[in-house]
Amino acid sequence: MKGATANKLRSVKLSITLIALICTTLLIWAWEKTPLLTSFIPPSESFDVELSMVSPVIRSEAPPTYISFEHQQQHLEDDSSKAGTPYNPVNGLYEENEGTDTTTSKDPVDKNAQPGISFPPEVMLSNISDGETQDDIVSSWVPLKKKECNYAKGKWIADERRPLYSGFGCKQWLSEMWACRLTQRTDFSFEKYRWQPENCVMPDFTGSAFLTRMKHKTLAFIGDSLGRQQFQSMMCMITGGRQTYVVQDIGRSYGLVKARGAIRPDGWAYRFPTTNTTILYYWSASLCELEPLNRSDPATHYAMHLDRPATFLKHFLPRFHVVILNTGHHWNRGKLIANHWEMYVGGKPIADRRLAQIANAKNFTVYSVMKWLDSQIPHHPGLKAFFRSISPRHFANGDWNTGGSCDNTAPLAGGSEVTQDSSSDPVAEGAVFGTKVKLLDITALSQLRDECHVSKYSIKASAGVNDCLHWCLPGVPDTWNELLFAQI
Repeated sequence: MKGATANKLRSVKLSITLIALICTTLLIWAWEKTPLLTSFIPPSESFDVELSMVSPVIRSEAPPTYISFEHQQQHLEDDSSKAGTPYNPVNGLYEENEGTDTTTSKDPVDKNAQPGISFPPEVMLSNISDGETQDDIVSSWVPLKKKECNYAKGKWIADERRPLYSGFGCKQWLSEMWACRLTQRTDFSFEKYRWQPENCVMPDFTGSAFLTRMKHKTLAFIGDSLGRQQFQSMMCMITGGRQTYVVQDIGRSYGLVKARGAIRPDGWAYRFPTTNTTILYYWSASLCELEPLNRSDPATHYAMHLDRPATFLKHFLPRFHVVILNTGHHWNRGKLIANHWEMYVGGKPIADRRLAQIANAKNFTVYSVMKWLDSQIPHHPGLKAFFRSISPRHFANGDWNTGGSCDNTAPLAGGSEVTQDSSSDPVAEGAVFGTKVKLLDITALSQLRDECHVSKYSIKASAGVNDCLHWCLPGVPDTWNELLFAQI
């Protein structure tokens, strides 16, 4: 009787085992054949998978080709001749259309490439099988690493906690001509917005957090008057716009002293002794070396060496921990004539007809300086270098000297969101591509804030005078510094 019962139990166990094997087999078969089940697998972005384990890759030697940003070039004298002219992202120059071969790469053309397909510039798939196109493998592409946050993509949102400092109170650092609270302007709703990047965590900026992060470090802004606005904004943000007597003026240690007869020094440098943090600004509108052609003549002209970075930058770079460069709005024929600047390359006046064009000269300089800076970063461990994309102008119905104005005061009248992945400043993006210099991309998000300029609301409010280039402070440059803080 017991033997019969034992045999019956063994039969039941075998039946259960057999059923389990059959179910497992069916489940595996269904897993392979049914797309629905695969939807429960986490997306590939959730895993830190090396692309080399999936498919071999090659590195792209040149950035993707872009269409030039019209707002960036509208103030350049030669821009009108660039309509429809190919922009070369490898060297930043606009090619001539007189039968010139604009091909810039010797790499073979990918016959499988399809229009409308765009891969990240740092990774190009190279193992496309016969009869297979890039369209067939887009869905199976696995990133080399987790996608880096794009702080330039997002939207402006209302925030009653803004501004970060008082436009009335920050008199210690803020120039009156940019303190719009001191002008005849009556609408300040533009101060109540902050930038929210898409899928990025933006740390709240506080002076104490910034100084702690920059303890025993030096941050340098080098560029034109827009760089000076960013510098003044940073000083106001760190101090909260409050008067402070502990900050030390150390400009003399950088040679930043007011020369006899000058309106202002070439820059400023201030040290916060509690954290030994230095913030400085140096005026270099072109970022390139300026060499007097006759040192004994006070009215001498200057060689503007497009292939050499500014002397100040070369000399003091070893003392910097974070450096932010910008240029753009001084590249016009009028500025060169007024400053007695003559363009040189290779130690000689430029003879290349293309390079003599202002837009090309500017782009050539940007590429040259970024290449030099990239070569220096390995020699200065811990150095973080940024190139800030161009700040947009909003002149309408004319330029600064032909009756142009920017009268809108309604915030975000032209939209509040940036959805593009690439920069609206293709020259800046192309120049830093493949280097260790980071792009501080502020162009598209600033383009949406046409109501934030000084406009006609200057201290004197002279009739017919409009500033649609510089920004009211507090204002848009504060956001540039928040993005900088997030990336530091």
